[in-house]
Amino acid sequence: MLLHNDDYTTMEFVVWVLQAVFNHDETTATEIMLHVHRTGLGVAGVYPRDVAETRVSQVEALAREHEYPLLCTTEEA
Repeated sequence: MLLHNDDYTTMEFVVWVLQAVFNHDETTATEIMLHVHRTGLGVAGVYPRDVAETRVSQVEALAREHEYPLLCTTEEA
């Protein structure tokens, strides 16, 4: 699962999503967020397709609820 950088979603929100949806600890979530921020794209996690699709939906719902355009996508390994 990939997170995409944008110019509007806050770093704090991305860290929170990585902790809430992907169960990363704060240090790991911060490292992933910084990688996404610097490179434009980062791996949030690797899951079977059905789990990945559910987590994408969760990220999209949270982003909409908080009015952020955060994009999360899946890609086959």
